Amino acid sequence: MEADELLMLVAAGDQEAFEDLYGLVSGPVYGLVRRVVRDPAQSEEVAQEVLLELWRSAARFDPGRGSALSWVLTLAHRRAVDRVRSARAAGEREQREARRGHGPAFDQVAEEVEAGLEREWVRRCLDRLTALQRQSVTLAYYDGYTYREVAERLSLPLGTVKTRMRDGLTRLRDCLGGAA
Repeated sequence: MEADELLMLVAAGDQEAFEDLYGLVSGPVYGLVRRVVRDPAQSEEVAQEVLLELWRSAARFDPGRGSALSWVLTLAHRRAVDRVRSARAAGEREQREARRGHGPAFDQVAEEVEAGLEREWVRRCLDRLTALQRQSVTLAYYDGYTYREVAERLSLPLGTVKTRMRDGLTRLRDCLGGAA
């Protein structure tokens, strides 16, 4: 018997016709679902859902609109796409919830506080330098200039800048030694 005839009998509640139809369409249904869903276990589940839906909704089949096999495969494709969309939406919901409910970790907060305290300690130590030492150290370490560039910017001999830097860094080290 053809799938069209079997489907008409299934619509009338014929269980033997459903067994025959099941044997005829289960392979193509699973193959189509497997290509869309990809996961074998999920594909089996979706294929079973499609075949159950086929039993329940066989009366909706209209032979004037196409073949029984194309109608069954359309059901299978729609169900498979629904499963993929549902899984994707669930994953996106989980990601949004994870981002929303996840504040900064305790360690991150502690590190930010510690960094703030260290910055404040460095500022206090920089304030203890002479204005000339602070200017040289700031240009070199905060603005990224080389010793030679600091000397050019301040219109000073390179040796003078190196001496200021050495003295300033020594005073910073001594001051910051109390921060440890």
